[in-house]
Amino acid sequence: MIHKIKALYDEGNGSSIRSIARELGISRNTVRKYLRMDEGAITEVQANRERHKILDEYRDYIIHLLKTYPCLSAVKVLRKLKEKVGDVEVSDRSVRRYIRSLRQTVAFKQKRYYEPVLDMVPGVQCQVDLGEVRGIQIGGEERTVYFVVFVLSYSRLMYVGASPCPIDTEAFIRIHDAAFRYFGGCPEECVYDQTRLVVIKETFRELELNQRFYQYATAAGFQIRACEGYDPESKGKVEAGVKYVKNNALYGEEFSEWSELEAYLSSWLDETANARIHGTTGKVPRQLYEEEELSVMRPYFTPSCVKQMAAGRAPIRRKVDKTGLISWRSNKYSVPLIYQMATVGVKEVDQRLYITDLESGAQVAEHAVCQEKGRIIKNNNHYRDHEKRICDLEASVEERLGDLLGKRICKLLKATSPNIYKDQLVGLIRVLSGYDHLDMEIMERLSQGSSLTVTRIRDYLEAYSLSEKETLRQYVSESSDTSKALARYAGIAKVNGGRHVIH
Repeated sequence: MIHKIKALYDEGNGSSIRSIARELGISRNTVRKYLRMDEGAITEVQANRERHKILDEYRDYIIHLLKTYPCLSAVKVLRKLKEKVGDVEVSDRSVRRYIRSLRQTVAFKQKRYYEPVLDMVPGVQCQVDLGEVRGIQIGGEERTVYFVVFVLSYSRLMYVGASPCPIDTEAFIRIHDAAFRYFGGCPEECVYDQTRLVVIKETFRELELNQRFYQYATAAGFQIRACEGYDPESKGKVEAGVKYVKNNALYGEEFSEWSELEAYLSSWLDETANARIHGTTGKVPRQLYEEEELSVMRPYFTPSCVKQMAAGRAPIRRKVDKTGLISWRSNKYSVPLIYQMATVGVKEVDQRLYITDLESGAQVAEHAVCQEKGRIIKNNNHYRDHEKRICDLEASVEERLGDLLGKRICKLLKATSPNIYKDQLVGLIRVLSGYDHLDMEIMERLSQGSSLTVTRIRDYLEAYSLSEKETLRQYVSESSDTSKALARYAGIAKVNGGRHVIH
């Protein structure tokens, strides 16, 4: 071609540049370029046949388009390329030749494909991955922080959403919504591992997607791309981002409460992660995003499914087992036994679990959400009506001893043994029922002590019943030590021929 151009031109004595371009079917600029080349430059060009082409800069994006839409025409490829990067000085014929060359070297028959490098085209790809950090001090306790990292492949702008409990599909969707609102737009596609939050299973490279998340992605307007199994290198940018969050953002930090951690992450994103000079691009992610990528991001509006989740319109249904427990996030929680083997509604709000009657909507139980796994969180009142039982027992004591004295005795028993208070009341009623006549002065003196148990009441009443009233009153008034008073009186009981010896 070059020698033919030189021959036709003949040092200006032959055909014109216009005539040569028309005869050879090339542009006049190409003719001029080769006419200006000397013999050395021509030899170098012919030795290196793999010359740089204008479209090489956008090769990855063109491959991405053809992988996704194998039948896409060259005209449509050029139009979509111009939409992304602006005007490209290349002819339709050049695009057709370039695509023809690509089809000879790149396979486009895979139904599902992920091309890992799309750095050169803004607004196309976001890589997403999950991570967790154990042993973070929150409120004086070691907690596990679960998080999701988003990295835009072009600008490297990052977003991190955190959760105090393992991330389920609902939380995954909520964090996506927060990420796209933070970016101010939505990319064309998001790339994921084969997590069950996205892919339920893969058979012969055919994917069964998580339908709930797929519905959200469709409504939000982005495509789901899943890497092949065990291939983390396919999304290396976000893999590096996960390590960055672990080692730079969270490592060595302590927080007084969860809200403080969330505020810290927000500040870290704005002041550190997105404000640094990125090691690969050499630019500040936030600045690069606002200058070159924001304008080509797809507009994002929170889908109605996210709003419905936020409103908590419908509680999740759970079956109560025969022991009065429901399952929630790898733990079991109790409900009143009246709901045994029934179905109840469950909602989690701000780390509290609310259980409701599906018919009436009334709340029947409430628990703090446990962050561990395999635990049973039980409210003993769900199994027996303890409060009513205790009130009835207290009423029986007050009826026998009088309102004021009975209340003081009950209060002292409860303060001394709060964990077995009900059993103490049962025992006290049993002890009191063994006596037709009680010396209220003895009970008054016992009620004025710093502590009291039913055993002590029983021992004093038995001692009183075996000896003279005045002798016992003397010892009660002289000694505040129960064991000493009863031990001293044991001798008197023996001398007086008592029927019972107190040990």
